[in-house]
Amino acid sequence: MSERTETDSRRLLRRLRDTLAERGAGQERLDRITHLIADSMGCEVCSIYLFRDDETLELCATEGLKAESVHQTRLRLGEGLVGRVAREARPINTGDAPSVRGFRYMPETGEEIYSSFLGVPIQRVGERMGVLVVQSREAGEYSEDEVYALEVVAMVLAEMAELGAFIGEGEAMAAPHKHAVMFRGGTGQEGAAEGHVWLHEPRVVVTNPVADDPKAELERLQEAVGELRLSVDDLLSHSTGDMEQTKVLEAYRMFANSRGWMKRMEEDIGRGLSAEAAVEKEQSLTRARLGQVPDPYLRERLHDLDDLSNRLLRILTGQGRETGAEMPEDPVLVARNIGPGELLDYGRKLKGVVLEEGAVGSHAAVVARSLAIPLVIHAGRITSEALNGDPILVDGDQGVVHLRPEETVASAFRDKIAMQAKAQERYAGLRDQPAVDRAGTEIKLHMNAGLMADLPSLAGSGAEGVGLFRTELQFLIRSNVPKRSELAAIYGRVMDAAQGKRVVFRTLDIGSDKVLPYMKATEEPNPAMGWRALRVGLDKPGVMKMQAQALIRAANGRPLTVMFPFVAQFEEFVEARELFLAQVERERQMGHVLPEKVEIGAMLETPSLAFAPQQFFELADFVSIGGNDLKQFFFAADRENERVRRRYDALNCSYLRFIDLIVGRCAETGTPLSFCGEDAGRPVEAICLAAMGLRMLSMRPASIGPVKHLIRRVDLGELRQVIDEAGASGCQTVRPAVMDWLATGVGGQA
Repeated sequence: MSERTETDSRRLLRRLRDTLAERGAGQERLDRITHLIADSMGCEVCSIYLFRDDETLELCATEGLKAESVHQTRLRLGEGLVGRVAREARPINTGDAPSVRGFRYMPETGEEIYSSFLGVPIQRVGERMGVLVVQSREAGEYSEDEVYALEVVAMVLAEMAELGAFIGEGEAMAAPHKHAVMFRGGTGQEGAAEGHVWLHEPRVVVTNPVADDPKAELERLQEAVGELRLSVDDLLSHSTGDMEQTKVLEAYRMFANSRGWMKRMEEDIGRGLSAEAAVEKEQSLTRARLGQVPDPYLRERLHDLDDLSNRLLRILTGQGRETGAEMPEDPVLVARNIGPGELLDYGRKLKGVVLEEGAVGSHAAVVARSLAIPLVIHAGRITSEALNGDPILVDGDQGVVHLRPEETVASAFRDKIAMQAKAQERYAGLRDQPAVDRAGTEIKLHMNAGLMADLPSLAGSGAEGVGLFRTELQFLIRSNVPKRSELAAIYGRVMDAAQGKRVVFRTLDIGSDKVLPYMKATEEPNPAMGWRALRVGLDKPGVMKMQAQALIRAANGRPLTVMFPFVAQFEEFVEARELFLAQVERERQMGHVLPEKVEIGAMLETPSLAFAPQQFFELADFVSIGGNDLKQFFFAADRENERVRRRYDALNCSYLRFIDLIVGRCAETGTPLSFCGEDAGRPVEAICLAAMGLRMLSMRPASIGPVKHLIRRVDLGELRQVIDEAGASGCQTVRPAVMDWLATGVGGQA
């Protein structure tokens, strides 16, 4: 292939820009572009493939292949050389295409006579949009400059597609940011909400990818990078002095001062790109390459570079500063991910939250639950598709998001919200009524909390106490370790707000998906089963002692109830209990007021603790089943993994037999037992747990009404018979039998 020069590259980009500026429909523009590229590069063929959906590429324009194959030829992701380029997000360059692994001959296109092949991904900051291909009869690889030139053209095409330049016929060319889109993710927090999009970090749109004056663009880039470096230096100068935080910022500054990064962007400008396009091109290519690297250190560096690139783009464009955008009255927050502090800053004004990433047990999810905000996680690519102000529906129950929904979908969704509101009105009438079944068995319903903002729900929900207060949120939302006096004041206000009702404080539960910003992260192959919760507390007892002292002082003569998370064996409970009681003795010696009484319990989240010696159940003042973790370890199914977590039912017969075993062991020693977790707040699961012998359930405040409503309409003894009979019949789950029993009215017309 012929050598190309920088002047050739600039000339090609200028011709491309002029072509895109001409009037015409989307198809007409694509046809002109393929002709232009083939002519400029001296190739017989130029083809543009765009994604029709996430798994299918469609031939949308070609110069050189058969015209009748346009919008007819389709490839699956990974199929043929074009599909490989799309899947791997990197170029394929060969002088003998038929001999390359994965080659697929498509007779309808007439491509068999072309030996050389160069395909590059059309992508924008990690968002796959399609593939740009050139082919020639002459055997031989394309030069490095030709590969570069085609990559640059592909990036410009991606930008123009983002701006709607190719709207026209062909399903693969649907208008961006215009049509209705449904995202199927995972449930982070149940509930439904309708509102308008508010992007946590609005994407930067590059409107001028091609520039005529390289010198002026270089000056713009250098000024912007200078401003970026000053902002990073400012971050360092205002850091807390924490060594780990300083190391992170130093690495951040190293990237900002990277000469290689700067040189590549300068070269991009020299070949015809604007400063913004040069930044985005390097961001896209680095993302595509490092995104497939398993090494966690490199992945973290990718995040740093991504953030720096976004900051640099905002400096260059002015977007994301004072854009004039105002938060809508009914905002639904859309973000790639978000920390707990940032989410708390938004507070209860949010109608819902949608994240591209996130996790069921993440601290952002915990905050969303505390604020009673519907949350959907793993909504892939929504930040690329959504714009500020777009109408959006969030179905946290099903893990589904409708962006720019059709009116029929919106109408049905509003009906669902109206029905839920009506049901809540009905439940409000039960607020002061006990959760007593038809035979007179009473179930104590408590609420979960983690913030002061949760406590007003204690009276409004009808909860009899706080069955779980998550103390880690006060650690997660700060950039440094909170002081003992601060924690004591917070815990004291929690007990004040409870007005004498029991509050169970769970000691610090960190690790796994809850990593403190100021704590050195440890890479573990399976963090959910690694160094977390009580294991961290026992290995690093300083924080645990400080928290114990804060809790004792907060009680100020009132009863104090604490429990340790993730206890796996008896010895761990003994050690933690002795540590806590030692702090009680220390406070006594210092002359501080001691709690009226101290209850110390354990969360049973690992199957091993169910088989602990009887001495454990005798020593523990109470046991609380942590249903979320216990279920994932019982079934060996990661609750963050959508592929497996939904396979296993909380009403599985084996799981209920295990719950029955725990109930029996606690009954032998008279140890109070409760159940805390998502399943406690689901009415059908809740009545089955109660039927198995659990007399205390702890859940999010909004679930107390529905659970109480169903308990009051059933006979738990009859339900236990249904469960036992279904289990004896060899059923895998009792759910069908229970639902049939409820549907026939035997369960109290429930």
